[in-house]
Amino acid sequence: MAIGGKSRVAKRSSSVSYASTVTTVVFVTLCVLGVWMLTSNSVSSPQTTTTTRTITDTNSDIAFSGSNEEQPSKINEDQKDKAVFEDNPGQLPDEAVKPDDDKVSESDDLDKVKEGAAVEETRHGLQGKESAEEQEKQKMSETQISEESVLTQNQQSKQNGLKEVEDNKQMSNEEPIKVHQEETINNQDLSEDQDQIRVVEKKQINEKPKERRGKKKKKHAESIERPLETTMIGKSKKDDVAEMEDEPRVNKPKIQDQLEEDEPRGTKQLNQDQLEEDESKGTKQLNQDQLEQDEHKGNKLQNHDQQESQVQGIDNATFNDETKDKPEILNATQTDTFQSLLKTKTNQETAEKDTQIEAQQQHESTSEETLGSTIPKESNESKNAWKSQKAQSENEKERRRDESSGKEGLYGYTWHLCNVTAGPDYIPCLDNEEALKKLRSTRHFEHRERHCPEEGPTCLVPLPKGYKRPISWPKSREKIWYNNVPHTKLAEFKGHQNWVKVSGDFLTFPGGGTQFIHGALHYIDFLQQSVPNLKWGKHTRVILDVGCGVASFGGYLFDRDVLTMSFAPKDEHEAQVQFALERGIPAISAVMGSQRLPFPCRVFDVVHCARCRVPWHAENGMLLLELNRVLRPGGYFIWSATPVYQKLPEDVEIWNAMSSLTKAMCWDLVTIKRDKLNSVSAAVYRKPITNECYDKRPDNNPPMCKENDDANAVWHVPLRACMHRVPINPAERGTRWPAHWPNRLQKAPYWLNRTQMGIYGKPAPQDFVKDYEHWTRVVSKLYMSGLGISWSNVRNVMDMRAVYGGFAAALKDIKVWVMNVVNLDSPDTLPIIYERGLFGMYHDWCESFSTYPRSYDLLHADHLFSKLEKRCKLQPVLAEVDRIVRPGGKLIVRDESDAIGEVENLLKSLHWEVHLTFSKDQEGILSAQKGDWRPTAYQASI
Repeated sequence: MAIGGKSRVAKRSSSVSYASTVTTVVFVTLCVLGVWMLTSNSVSSPQTTTTTRTITDTNSDIAFSGSNEEQPSKINEDQKDKAVFEDNPGQLPDEAVKPDDDKVSESDDLDKVKEGAAVEETRHGLQGKESAEEQEKQKMSETQISEESVLTQNQQSKQNGLKEVEDNKQMSNEEPIKVHQEETINNQDLSEDQDQIRVVEKKQINEKPKERRGKKKKKHAESIERPLETTMIGKSKKDDVAEMEDEPRVNKPKIQDQLEEDEPRGTKQLNQDQLEEDESKGTKQLNQDQLEQDEHKGNKLQNHDQQESQVQGIDNATFNDETKDKPEILNATQTDTFQSLLKTKTNQETAEKDTQIEAQQQHESTSEETLGSTIPKESNESKNAWKSQKAQSENEKERRRDESSGKEGLYGYTWHLCNVTAGPDYIPCLDNEEALKKLRSTRHFEHRERHCPEEGPTCLVPLPKGYKRPISWPKSREKIWYNNVPHTKLAEFKGHQNWVKVSGDFLTFPGGGTQFIHGALHYIDFLQQSVPNLKWGKHTRVILDVGCGVASFGGYLFDRDVLTMSFAPKDEHEAQVQFALERGIPAISAVMGSQRLPFPCRVFDVVHCARCRVPWHAENGMLLLELNRVLRPGGYFIWSATPVYQKLPEDVEIWNAMSSLTKAMCWDLVTIKRDKLNSVSAAVYRKPITNECYDKRPDNNPPMCKENDDANAVWHVPLRACMHRVPINPAERGTRWPAHWPNRLQKAPYWLNRTQMGIYGKPAPQDFVKDYEHWTRVVSKLYMSGLGISWSNVRNVMDMRAVYGGFAAALKDIKVWVMNVVNLDSPDTLPIIYERGLFGMYHDWCESFSTYPRSYDLLHADHLFSKLEKRCKLQPVLAEVDRIVRPGGKLIVRDESDAIGEVENLLKSLHWEVHLTFSKDQEGILSAQKGDWRPTAYQASI
């Protein structure tokens, strides 16, 4: 028993010893495992923290870099970045990097892939830190996206961006510490570590800016091919922020590209979380992006609008106000031109396609504000209410009508120099040698009158040798370039009378004349003293100077606010009218011969003749009776000539004949005054304001004109030795003197009948006011600044198709004068133009104008060419425009789109520089400038 008991005790002792041994081994093993786990946690935390910091910085970059253009996803970028870490966790499945469109259906697969990637990252990412070369490559890759952006955010985005960068930086410094502390204290397993990282990343994403530009496609190859160099090495974070703040934000495809670059660095898992969160926002985020994009574009449009307004100076002027009731527009040519002005033609270059598109849209929007209409189209009914010269002039010659459109090959039209004797001074209707040879008589100066060729010339007038751009007003009144008008005969014959003198490269004008050697201003003041009721510039505004010479009288009357229509024939007084025009003084080439002057009846306040060499008393006083026709009732005729103060037999004979004639015409001899300084005298007559004297004459000589003789009919109408009765109806033009200047400019004439329909379909007085308001707006808001015209270099202006004279009236405060032309077949509104203190003449633009070449600085044609092409070809008309415009001069055309296109082609063939063209809703505008180009070949014959 004893032995047996001992044996049981020994066995129990052996069992206990075995258990103790096992317990000890297990305890030691657990201790070793615990030490290993603690060591493992302490190592992995820094790696995890480093990973988090990288993502934070990268996100900051992404938030403030990008472009408006979408880039495709790239998948093969993993191969490029394998060397970044010593151990590569391997390439992720394709599902992990699919585009945004696929993420909704594959969200579950993405979660699984991202968890596996996170475990692999933690397991294999403990091997070491990034080398300096790897960090450099990472920085360069992060900057690549920011360098691809091409558009600039507004200032508000910049400020928000800077704030967000600072927030993200602060967060990036705080979050790694938090992760490390939590991992050390709690000793959580790997999955918990991964979850913490995802929580941190989502928090960062939520605090990122939510603005993103809309998606636009762009090839990713541009970003790959762009050389990275080593420009980012050594750049501080501060420099990066300064560089990024000027760049717009990236869209989703751009972010995905950046994620694929970060994948080998252990960052792809976190950025996939970001994409997953972005995708969960769905349509709401896209809508927000679109709204932000629209707002951004709106700011850009507003900024572009301000810039374009400064460049073109195009305000909300209206274009075709008088033609159609449309919304207001200015042309894209102001658009182009206006840009264009319609082409508006100041073209702003932009670096990006988006900016160019927005500029074009802004251009069209601005143009639309100028082409609009507040004045209706010319009424067809008004044609029955208004007479025209074509209807009034019984003897108007028949003209050929060519039905050809004349549009074939216009742009490539070949021009030649005119092969004529007159050379640079060629006036087609006054230098028609073939017609002059056929004249049967020159007794009534028929050879000085107009004889136009049946077909308008299509040749170009050459420039004088050494021609220079004219001297600007008012210096041009005293001197001009000799080479521009190289004629010396007048200086030789009239130099002693201070007409003109040659002085080196200049022709100088002392301001004298035959009757006012000591200057025109003294002579003007002498006349005012002789007849106090003249009241220059108030009571007397528009006068006619017959036989003007070099027009010094009219040139100095500008100082008294008086507008003078000067004329003289193209005769042995070589180029006298050309001298006047070159000086900037209004004048035309005309003669008192066998036909009526191209002016309405009863429109001039004063008619002046100073040694004009016109035989007033001959042919039963026919020439003086023509002056009676154009002189306003109560107006003055000033005659300063030798018969007034000399006692030579010839002078006495003329004086006696004039005295009898003026008495028979019921003209009152107001005064005869002597100018002691110039040793001359002037006789001043006044036209009656009633018919009482006419009825009391013992003899009806000169006779009264027949009742059917229209005093306003002048086109090719022969002179008649008769007088028209003075109007006595209070509502008729001529019964009252116009208001004083400048009040008469803006006030509708008293004789405009309210029952009469105006040109634009409204009652005539309302039409008048509407026309003035329209042109005042267009000139001030468009012409003054929107067409690139330097008005300081503009002096001689012509409105080729004036209606009420609104265009000229709108230029009142500019130092220019405007020749208002009322066309042959247009409503006869020229009396209205004179009534408001302006002047003009009748003309048919199928013929050449009675002026010298290079006479005008600016021509204005409002709906002229579309009407002309129904009667004649446009090639001769544009050749005439080229003839009378100076090199450097301008042309403004407002017309139907078809006419604008045809005129533009012709101007380009003439080597004019077309600054602005635009057409919209069948209406358009064109602005062009003449150059110095002349063809080298002469026309075979003319």
